[in-house]
Amino acid sequence: MFSKELKWIYLIVLSLIWGSSFILIKKGLIGLTAMQLGSLRILFAAIFLLIIGFKSLSKIPKNKWKYIALTSLFGTFTPAYLFAIAETEIDSSITAILNALTPLNTLILGALFFGISFQKRQIWGVFIGLIGSVLLVLNGAMNNPGHNYYYAILVIIATICYAINVNLIKRFLSDLSPLSITTGNFTVLFLPAFLILFFSGFFEVIHIEKVQHSVLFIMILGVVGTGIANVLFFKLIQMSSPVFATSVTYLIPIVAFFWGLLDNEMLTPIQFLGAFIILIGVYLSAKK
Repeated sequence: MFSKELKWIYLIVLSLIWGSSFILIKKGLIGLTAMQLGSLRILFAAIFLLIIGFKSLSKIPKNKWKYIALTSLFGTFTPAYLFAIAETEIDSSITAILNALTPLNTLILGALFFGISFQKRQIWGVFIGLIGSVLLVLNGAMNNPGHNYYYAILVIIATICYAINVNLIKRFLSDLSPLSITTGNFTVLFLPAFLILFFSGFFEVIHIEKVQHSVLFIMILGVVGTGIANVLFFKLIQMSSPVFATSVTYLIPIVAFFWGLLDNEMLTPIQFLGAFIILIGVYLSAKK
């Protein structure tokens, strides 16, 4: 009974952490550029994961490192910068809702390129999710002429990257522990992220108070939103199932929406409808 209750606690905690990531990005962008934010997010997470998972690197065979590098590119490196760039133009709550397209894109890419079978119901889920996305973005563009909603495409590209990452891990790295994969990912990314941060001019403005406040938000995002959240997610998978664990996807936009309300973001009725349609599509595509 305790184990059954504990998995729900883990699920709720994860939804709170990941649902808060988007507002942390928004706050980080007050004093940082998108490239600086993405780099710092990776670096803080890398330092944390190397501290807790350094010994797990020895469990990665040499022939698996090329797949570790690929999954680090698609699963962390590219999305970290795409989300930061996107939130320079669109609201954090919109970004979180579009992020829920990840399971749909995982299904599409898995069926097209990785030989994963699918059901007719899941195809309907994909189309419904796409309709909701178009409705959400078009209505947002109409009601927020000061925002460039073409940046929503960057979020969709990021979800495609996540989908590629999931399929690569399932196909080539399923025999490795999640901690080994994640620590390996961030080990690969440490140097590229540091070089981007160095050439971004960050160290020339680090003395500015506004920049320091933003760095604090991103340190929380990197350590808690990436490092600790991954550890909790791995434990949740072990005590329940991947299907139950990925249901956190449905809760993340809800948490992000309430953070957005506190920060004076607001969805229109049509955008609410679009968000609801997206979640229906995700549910249909992920349902057993």
